[in-house]
Amino acid sequence: MKRRRMWAQGLAGAAAATLLFATGAWGAFALAYRAPGPRGVRLAVAIAWMAGCVLLWAAWLGMGEDRAAAIFVAAYAALLLWWGTIRPSNDRVWADDVARLLSGEVAGSHVTLRNVRDFTWRSDTDYDIRWETREYDLDRLVRVDAVLSYWASEAIAHAMLSFGFDDGRHVVFSVEIRRKRGEAFSEVGGFFRQFELVLVAADEHDIVRVRTNVRGEDDYLFPLRMPQEAMRSLFVSYVEAANGLVRRPRFYNTVTSNCTTIVYRMARRIDGALPFDLRLLLTGYLPEYFAENGTLDERFSVDEWRRFGRITERARATGPGDDFSRAIRVGIPPAYSPPSGDSTV
Repeated sequence: MKRRRMWAQGLAGAAAATLLFATGAWGAFALAYRAPGPRGVRLAVAIAWMAGCVLLWAAWLGMGEDRAAAIFVAAYAALLLWWGTIRPSNDRVWADDVARLLSGEVAGSHVTLRNVRDFTWRSDTDYDIRWETREYDLDRLVRVDAVLSYWASEAIAHAMLSFGFDDGRHVVFSVEIRRKRGEAFSEVGGFFRQFELVLVAADEHDIVRVRTNVRGEDDYLFPLRMPQEAMRSLFVSYVEAANGLVRRPRFYNTVTSNCTTIVYRMARRIDGALPFDLRLLLTGYLPEYFAENGTLDERFSVDEWRRFGRITERARATGPGDDFSRAIRVGIPPAYSPPSGDSTV
């Protein structure tokens, strides 16, 4: 019995230490990224917080000082109250490429999109700024392509959806961080409310070409099997999501509100049976997810689709006056379109 009690006490102590470390570490990161003041001050506050957690841990577990636990609970409650005061905003000094919010109106098959981005990029700091209002007829929507842009490893890619019309026009929707001017992306900061969320609609020669030709990313295009009704519904859901961000800003989150989880939630509205999968987070493996769920044409294997769909070199070979959308699709077989009524997404 005594041994069991000792084991129970040991496990309880280990669980308490783990909880204290986890909550203390979360608080340190929260303060490092979101405490007011310059970066040096934020880091100093975060270090002081973590040092305080260690001292309380030692006092509680090492010396049996019960007041240490009460002090930590009170401090953590105050931290959470402060955290709850941090709200997303649409009113900041934004980087040029996310300076305007997309919005739209849908009237039957007619869609008006405002603030469609059409930049000409020469480098990340040298570009021509152009925002346009555009009209689209959903009756002429003929294809949806997933564009994956690999920038870190084979497991991590930025996912975008490109909608193509029978007149050769394409518009890409991309869920991205809304950076403030001069701010750089941080995956860790994406967990701690550092960035707002923005939905960008842009021409392919803007949003795809900047990744391949300017940022040195490796891009792949995958034609998706979707009935026309599903294409229309997904397009409209993007418009609704954009209007929602105009009304109510949101924070970007590296896991819960990123480029694929938002699309997944919209696609679930069309096909409620679409399963959640780890590959929605490890976005580099989305083609395998598409294939398993019938969205990628089964006439070819995933490896074959990757070989057909690698557009990087074709994109880099284009010039300013070329038809970029046509050039990057050379050699990519069109997807078989399922008949109307098929809910494949």
